[in-house]
Parts: sequence; C-alpha cells; structure tokens
Amino acid sequence: MKKAILAFALVAGLSSVAMAADFKGYIIDQKCAAKAGMRGNVDCATACMKGGSPAVLVTDAGKIYKLDDQAKVVPLAGKQVTVTGKMTGDTITVASVKE
Repeated sequence: MKKAILAFALVAGLSSVAMAADFKGYIIDQKCAAKAGMRGNVDCATACMKGGSPAVLVTDAGKIYKLDDQAKVVPLAGKQVTVTGKMTGDTITVASVKE
C-alpha cells in the first residue's frame, strides 16, 4: 500500500512539473542579466545579443532563466514580457512569448 501511495505522489509531482506556466520578466542578454539597470534597455540588449550573448529572462526579483528557443525571444530584446512554457532546471522551454 505504501508503494502505491509513493508511486501516485511521484507521478502527481512529475505531472505538475510538465505543465506549462507563465513567467514574467525582461528579455536581456546573459552577459548583462545580473545588472538591474539593464532591465528595459532595448538598445543594450539588442547589441549584446547581436554580439553573441544569448537571451535570458530576468524577473523583477532578479532570478535569471535560460530560454531554449532564442528565435522566439530575441525580437523582444530589452522588453518586459510573459513567457509561457515548461521549466526544466533553470531553463524554460518556450511555448509562446507576449508583451
């Protein structure tokens, strides 16, 4: 009986991780992500991404998430967005992005 309950709890926990969620923040290049003053700086984020620094999502609390689909987020460099997707570790699998 205990094994059945443990298995059910494990499956329930894993299924909630697999569900899509919304993540709000700014699309910024990884190099400047730790600098709070860069949030909302479209010119800097665009230039750094063109220079090769990958885009990340930075929340108002300063949490930095990697983004798996750069093509969906690079056009929104420096802007505040809502990313819908699935979290795996510190990477979001991007389903959609909106301003």
